[in-house]
Formats: sequence, C-alpha cells, structure tokens
Amino acid sequence: MESTESYAPSEELTNNRSPEPSESDSAEKPTHIRFLVSNAAAGSVIGKGGSTITEFQAKSGARIQLSRNQEFFPGTTDRIIMVSGSVKEVVTGLELILDKLHSELHAEDGSDVEPRRRLRLVVPNSSCGGIIGKGGATIKSFIEESKAGIKISPLDNTYYGLSDRLVTLSGTFEEQMRAIDLILTKLSEDDHYSQNVHSPYSYAAGYNSVNYAPNGPGGKYQNHKEEASTTVTIGVSDEHIGLVLGRGGRNIMEITQMTGARIKISDRGDFISGTTDRKVSITGSQRAIQQAETMIKQKVDSASERATE
Repeated sequence: MESTESYAPSEELTNNRSPEPSESDSAEKPTHIRFLVSNAAAGSVIGKGGSTITEFQAKSGARIQLSRNQEFFPGTTDRIIMVSGSVKEVVTGLELILDKLHSELHAEDGSDVEPRRRLRLVVPNSSCGGIIGKGGATIKSFIEESKAGIKISPLDNTYYGLSDRLVTLSGTFEEQMRAIDLILTKLSEDDHYSQNVHSPYSYAAGYNSVNYAPNGPGGKYQNHKEEASTTVTIGVSDEHIGLVLGRGGRNIMEITQMTGARIKISDRGDFISGTTDRKVSITGSQRAIQQAETMIKQKVDSASERATE
C-alpha cells in the first residue's frame, strides 16, 4: 500500500509569499497539488537527511510527499511531488520548492535575465474541464492574468488505468506562481478534487512513496513495506511474448513501474508443461499481481483483436 513521505511541520509557521490566494471558503479547505520533478531536483528538495523538506514543511504548514526513487509518472522519467494543506499552505510550500529549484537553475545558467521555465502539474482528467472553462474562457483568463503559458495535454490512453493529464506552465517564477494560485483556487472549488487528497498516486497503486520522519522515533528514514509478496506464474503463448516485453523492454518496464510487481519471463523453449506457453512469473503483493496480470492480458488481447479485424 502507499507509504508516504511527510514531515511534521512546527507550530510556528512563517508565510512570506507574494501572491495571496483568493479569499473564499475554498482557501481553507484541504487541497493538494501534484507536479513533476527530475530525480536530481527531487534530491535537492529533500536535502541532506531530509533537512530541506523539513524546513519547507515547517515554514509553509503544508505536507510534502514524493514518489520513491525510480518511480516515475507514466511515460516520463520524472518523480511526483505532492504538496497538501490549505490553499495558502500549498501555495507557500510550492513557492519555497520552486524558488529553490529556479535559483539553482539560474545559478547554473549564469545569466542576469530570468529565463522562462516549464512546470508540469498532474491534474485528474475529471478536473481539467474546470480549468478550461466554457469555450476555453477560464484558461484564457488565467493566461492573461498570470502572463504564463498554460497548456493541457490530452489524456494518454497508452497507459492502463491512467486518469491524469499534465498541465504545463511556462514562464518566469512569478508568472508560474500566479498561474498556480489561479489554478489551485479553481481546483479547490471542485469537491471531487479535494477528496482525492489521500490518493496522490492513483495511477500507480503499487507505488510506495518515501516517508521522512526526522522528528519521529530516532529521527530516521522510515520505509513502510507493502504486504508480504508472493509469486504467481501464468502462461503467455510464445508468439505473444513480444507484446509483453515491448520494444526495448518498454512494456514490461511500464507494467513493473505502474504496479510495483517484478516480472520474469522464461527462456525460449521453456514452456508450461503440455503447452507452447512461456512462463511469466509475477512477484509482489496480491494487488500488484492482479494489476500486472490485467495489464499483460490487455496487451495480448488488444493484439488478438487487431488480428481478427
């Protein structure tokens, strides 16, 4: 199941951000925002022994969680950060994170002019309509008001179970923060979005996220294991093994990343007794095994359907 990465914020909260969220009931409702960062940037956000992320949680009052190392958003090599709390806490927490990342990139560039950078938010498909608005009116007003570029990707149907879209913000730090404030306030008006705060990685139910508890027992990194793993072996016809593997192993890597299961395929000629089916061994929690089986079956069935058309 999910283990989460969180730090207990201190009671004294300092909020020194520039854009103020809209004064409305939604400003105090629990909400969250998810966005993508490179593995290197994730390390920078965590800091040595979790020091940076602990500081950011104390200053903002928000809870900050990360997907584990090598657990990426489908189709990318980026990890997911989720910041949760009230709108004000979330925007403050996000401001602290982005300010640090922008500053580090700016120092590397060595330029006096702040460049326009890109930030990818992860938003449920069901909530994107609110950002777009009737005839695109809402997103147009957000672009005009923030001066940031805002682009919503189409839903990627190549990844089984994925119900999230990427909302790409391009602009300077200030432009991105204005856009985030507008988008988050809008999302927080959506009760369904707010209720999803406890399932940040719904497209990857097999994922663990990292848990830092520097103020907990011993102040050490905590890793909450999933339930005990078992192994199940299924048969896949020799002619369809390529579909499970995918070009360059892409399919099997995708299934492994999204479910958390480990998958091993028998060598050529090593069949299940009395068949020409190769052995596909799936190791993991019961839930991870079921998800992996479903994804493998879907890969094979889709090819069989195309063949009969």
